[in-house]
Amino acid sequence: MNDKEIVENTTTPELQKETQGLTMKVIARIHTDFPTKFGIPHQSSRIESLKAQIVFEPEYRVPEAVRGLEEYTYLWLIWEFSENVRDTWSPTVRPPKLGGNIRKGVFATRSPFRPNALGLSSVKLERIEMDRALGPVLHVTGADMMDGTPIYDIKPYLPYVDSHPDASGGFTDRISYSGLTVVFPDKWLEMIPTESRKALTEVLAGDPRPGYQKDPGRIYGLAFGGKDVHFRVEGDVLTVCGVTDFSG
Repeated sequence: MNDKEIVENTTTPELQKETQGLTMKVIARIHTDFPTKFGIPHQSSRIESLKAQIVFEPEYRVPEAVRGLEEYTYLWLIWEFSENVRDTWSPTVRPPKLGGNIRKGVFATRSPFRPNALGLSSVKLERIEMDRALGPVLHVTGADMMDGTPIYDIKPYLPYVDSHPDASGGFTDRISYSGLTVVFPDKWLEMIPTESRKALTEVLAGDPRPGYQKDPGRIYGLAFGGKDVHFRVEGDVLTVCGVTDFSG
């Protein structure tokens, strides 16, 4: 089959009709400590101390639908970049980890600015709670999603086929992931619930700033768990300089 035949075969009216007729249903929403996009880890499972809950939509609150799910350690989530939906797309993007100055093909990145605003994340399943009103609630860790993000599908992670330790990571293999040193004065740390302190500190250590922002005099605000955490970064040291209630 030549290139012309391939193009013709992939644009048949039947195939176009099937593609245009695909309907995606939101089956659940995830609830996290991130009310805004800023500061969310760029990849899932990097910070497993981040806790989240997956609550199914009323139609899917059926205990039988998750029967056997407790046998797995990790799950794949297919979800929507709901804050990045747009009508147009670009074949290239500027990954923040490359400083925002180098372009890569959109399909060679995990950028949210895609033809279809779909994300894929691997999270750890801690437990399944059977709630009288909400049905099965999945308690997970390591999610890289904003609070309320719609989920389209959940699949079990299978280590014998999903894990490839020797795989090449493209441009990400050349990026240093050494964390920042976090200085969190006690007067501000005490305003954070004890159970959230470890996760928040790890998020800050991962440097929430965009890759192209390095101004040591700038003060940033990270919304997390009902608080707005103000910080600045100088060199490889992040210093928290205030904590206030998040006002939305």
